[in-house]
Amino acid sequence: MRWIETIERSKLAIAALVLGVVLFFAVNIFSNAAFQTVRLDLTEDRLFTLSQGTRNVLANIEEPISLKLYYSKLLGERSPQHATYFERIRELLARYQDISGGKVRLEVINPEQFSTTEDAAVAAGLQGLPLNNAGDLGYFGLAGSNSTDDKAAIPFFSPERETFLEYDLTKIVYTLADPKRKVVGIMSSLPITGGASRPPFTQTPRWAIFDQIAEFFEVHPLPTELRQIPGDIDILMLVHPKGFDDFTLYAIDQFVLGGGRALVFVDANAEVDVPADGRMVSLPTSDFNKILTGWGLKMADNKVAGDLDTARRVNVRAGGKTSVIDYVVWLGLGKKNFDPTDAVTGDLSAINMAGAGILEKTGLEGVRIQSLISIGPRAMAIDAEKVIRRPDAVALFRDFKAQDKALMLAARVQGTLTTVFAGGAPKETTGPDKGKAAKGVPEKHLARSARPANLIVVADADMLHQRFWAEVRELLGQQMFVPYANNADFVVNALDNLGGSDALIGLRGRTASARPFTMVQNIRQKAERKFRAKEQTLKEKLEAARNKLHTLERRGGVEGAIIISAEDNATIDAIKGQMIAIRGDLRDVQRALREELDRLEAFLKFINIGLIPLLLAAGAIVATLIGRFRRKPTTAQV
Repeated sequence: MRWIETIERSKLAIAALVLGVVLFFAVNIFSNAAFQTVRLDLTEDRLFTLSQGTRNVLANIEEPISLKLYYSKLLGERSPQHATYFERIRELLARYQDISGGKVRLEVINPEQFSTTEDAAVAAGLQGLPLNNAGDLGYFGLAGSNSTDDKAAIPFFSPERETFLEYDLTKIVYTLADPKRKVVGIMSSLPITGGASRPPFTQTPRWAIFDQIAEFFEVHPLPTELRQIPGDIDILMLVHPKGFDDFTLYAIDQFVLGGGRALVFVDANAEVDVPADGRMVSLPTSDFNKILTGWGLKMADNKVAGDLDTARRVNVRAGGKTSVIDYVVWLGLGKKNFDPTDAVTGDLSAINMAGAGILEKTGLEGVRIQSLISIGPRAMAIDAEKVIRRPDAVALFRDFKAQDKALMLAARVQGTLTTVFAGGAPKETTGPDKGKAAKGVPEKHLARSARPANLIVVADADMLHQRFWAEVRELLGQQMFVPYANNADFVVNALDNLGGSDALIGLRGRTASARPFTMVQNIRQKAERKFRAKEQTLKEKLEAARNKLHTLERRGGVEGAIIISAEDNATIDAIKGQMIAIRGDLRDVQRALREELDRLEAFLKFINIGLIPLLLAAGAIVATLIGRFRRKPTTAQV
């Protein structure tokens, strides 16, 4: 190796540089070939990792599924965002193809203007996006079919739904792989299926949640008065059961004892049950405790769940001013509120509830109650009367007192149940057969469940309405719901789980959840509550002074002439001075609140913007000084 020493250092450096470049390209080429399918997802919610539910769906495909990805190159040239999104979708579908073992067959098509491929895209249900004044359309959608000519499509891939991409793609595959669906019977006192179900009997559109369920299940609306649940119903979904007669309750009781599954939404204050004109025929409260007690549960009487940690910020108008306040009965629930071990809630990120009730265990032997959604310890059971009529968001926040215990909002019920109709089916109450055995009820009365029950009960019906979990946007002349919470995912997860299949569990719940600063939120709430209480005290003093002044000014006089003594005049002047002072104190309190929040905001900005650079600069200075100290020559000892 002595010949290397004879080479000039400059030539050796050039050779090393060339060798390094060659090695760099060689490593990249090798890694690209050897690790093409290897991916590392470092996002917190694992947004780019295929869920186990998707893998299960792909593994259980029996017949080939054809997927055609239509993408106009002209659209990509005009919109780089769509071009990037197309690459992600193409790569994701290629992974679907690999994991399915070739059962999913992918074809990428560029539908050019006035071509047969464009005709095929339109026939498949895809929608074109106008690209220019010449009328050219850009297509970006997916069409699928199976061996029995069942079809499904995504009309247009909107980047706004990127976080739901896996959900949308797997839904297509699942629909084509398993055309036979479980049957869900929906029984509701609310117009969830559309139409007119209550005064003033105006037609209302079908709720978006109905369409979400119908994408995965066969849905049968059921009347709220019946004597037997139809035999083809696999899962019974009850929404805000209110005013059900004993025959209907008995039919539900026997359906569950016979092995039927049920998903129940009760509510202590169903805001969607209040007509638009505010004229309530009856209280918006479910009355289903008769059945719930047989399941080891009850909804707390006249109580609504409130929570400081999950309260949603809303705009309220008080005293002629608009301010933002924590509305403690509107809950924005996050991962910490869900049971991470249950398949229904484990992968969800956010659920919104409004005026939810509180579920309580009754201690029924042989029944296991598992909490799926809960709040606490800064939660409170609030009197429902304060919320049902005209809720005062400021007063609810000001008077809030945490009870230092968890409150259960949703629960799973498992175990052996007994009937709440110990004497059998109800008797006829009218007509010539009054008092006799009822007709049309189940032939055999069940006293105990035929197999262990599996039920889910939720103490909020408002969460089903789209205004609490999705935004409505217009795209290509069509309404599109863009979810910002996982309310619909929870419902579909629950129905899928109760239906006995775990195939789809996990592929939903991919929304980017908001990550609040918990410590900052606590500081802000503490400061705001302190100032709100002081503000209320000053307002009460001001009102008392006004009333006293009004009384004095009205004292005495005939025919409008007011005679006031010198003593009363002095008192009036004193009260006016007091009112001016109180108004000044009130302004000081309001200004102090703003200053407190401004200081907190300034402190956070300093931490986020200035602190880290200062720490890095300080670290660099320290490192430099240490380096110089180490290099300082030592004085030789003689």
